[in-house]
Amino acid sequence: MRIGIDVGGTNTDAVLMDRAELAGRAKVPTSPDVMSGIVAALGELLDQAPKGVPVEAVMLGTTHFTNALLEQTDLSPTATLRLALPANRLLPPFVDWPGPLREAAGGLAYMVRGGHEYDGREISPADLPEVRSAVRDMVKRGVEAVAVSGVFSAVNPTHEDAAAEVIRQEAPHLHVTLSRDIGRIGILERENAAALNACLAGTAVRTIRGIRDAMESLGLDAPLYLSQNDGTLMDAAYAARFPVFTIASGPTNSMRGATYLSGIEDGIVVDVGGTSTDVGALARGFPREASVAVSIAGVRTNFRMPDVFSIALGGGSIVGVDPLSIGPRSVGYRLSREARVFGGGTLTTTDVAVASGRARVGDPALVADLEAGLVSGTANRIQEMVEDAVDQVKLSAAPVPVVLVGGGSILVGEPVKGASKVLRPDHFDVANAIGAAIAQVGGQVERVLALEGIDRDEALAGARDEAVSKAVGAGADPATVRIVEMEEVPLAYLPGNAMMIRAKAVGDLAIAT
Repeated sequence: MRIGIDVGGTNTDAVLMDRAELAGRAKVPTSPDVMSGIVAALGELLDQAPKGVPVEAVMLGTTHFTNALLEQTDLSPTATLRLALPANRLLPPFVDWPGPLREAAGGLAYMVRGGHEYDGREISPADLPEVRSAVRDMVKRGVEAVAVSGVFSAVNPTHEDAAAEVIRQEAPHLHVTLSRDIGRIGILERENAAALNACLAGTAVRTIRGIRDAMESLGLDAPLYLSQNDGTLMDAAYAARFPVFTIASGPTNSMRGATYLSGIEDGIVVDVGGTSTDVGALARGFPREASVAVSIAGVRTNFRMPDVFSIALGGGSIVGVDPLSIGPRSVGYRLSREARVFGGGTLTTTDVAVASGRARVGDPALVADLEAGLVSGTANRIQEMVEDAVDQVKLSAAPVPVVLVGGGSILVGEPVKGASKVLRPDHFDVANAIGAAIAQVGGQVERVLALEGIDRDEALAGARDEAVSKAVGAGADPATVRIVEMEEVPLAYLPGNAMMIRAKAVGDLAIAT
């Protein structure tokens, strides 16, 4: 038995999976503190579990870390140490961060000599005495987490490793994030991703400890895993080191659940929640990754993120009457109290779905007085919003399969323009939790190599081996790990026959027996 949990803005969903079969499910409103909602969902689910059958693992997708960044709360005082001088003086660390977020995260920046060229040659030797001096200053200023970034550290990580060793010697209590472990090529975006990860360090430790305490209070003795942005899992210890990898776990859980429930491995998934709708593409059963920089809380990053288009449409979206408007405000987790079909006084998209006959929840008599023009106009606007979002994600005009999931997908009618077929599989409303429960464990690597004087086959084999090693390190069973993606991208703007190599490996979760 495995438990999958997904914490959304409106509901916390949980499922109990017996191998490939759904053995239990729970859906409770997400609590303001998040944790009590998880406890409620787990408690309801465990009441449905067969007696005497152990739970092997708990898989969780959570918005906790995303909320910490958006709300700018509970962030660790953070410094960024860049190994770059005499280059890269013009744009210092945190230069493109929104002011309030930079202030909430500490935003201290240090620049020292070091870094490499694209082919691994040093820009200048790493100035370790200067690093030591910077670390001592960080301690005086109350820094709790450090992001270390070196120019082209994805090609040659030795300077970042040396700086990390100095930090461990001077201040072993500091949480250290190396940019080469987080982001891709591109110093600012990679550095930003590392800094976001660093400032979430304290939140990650406290959140994971809280989840473990909640499991213990329910008598649940099982390993804990968290969902990653690419639709795979990582164990709790790995997640504590890299919380930024969970930021887009909600949409990816839904997409993995959608492909599992529908059998569609290449198509479009429309996940309608209580507050927002996320639309993404499936490629070989996994979310298609964004190929450009992604903004998180107003900060440009370049680590692995799904290519998802989001709109402010959900089951709790508030409907304005004159003029007609939908969202962006939502009643969120208060839907079951504030929507008119549940006896509340706020007109929501769920009320319109019930009045139009698309959904059967609450008391339809409470929305029987809605004008027909308002109902049809709102329903048509919802359909247009979803169809436009599908078009934003498609790579061509050709029709593709569309899978509707999420509790709010009751808002969407059929057919959907641009879809070759529309599927709303059984258990569509808990696809997110199912996606967490059935997820595999993954590892990715991206390297830039100058292939002159290097054997190409050896370079590719090295990338594959490193991806496999990362998957195993994140909790995969070594016997099941396989390469699912291998990409070579020639970099014509760099000399030396430069090539960017990307590799992704996935494997089944290793569970001790």
